[in-house]
Amino acid sequence: METYSLLRQFADSWMLLFLFLFFIAVIIWVFRPGSRKTHQDSADIPFRHEHKPASDDDDDEEARKSKPATDEEARK
Repeated sequence: METYSLLRQFADSWMLLFLFLFFIAVIIWVFRPGSRKTHQDSADIPFRHEHKPASDDDDDEEARKSKPATDEEARK
């Protein structure tokens, strides 16, 4: 049997079955019990600072505090 025919037959039978079972397993994993809280937490990320948005000035000051200004300070 040619290589192409063999691979084609494999893809049409066992690989199709494997990919279908993998798809079903992923769907079951996503909708597993207890995963709702995880998904809800991820979905709420854009709204975490809804009441007090983070300002650009705060980010700049934090960056200045965490980075040394010169190479000498970095060595200390």
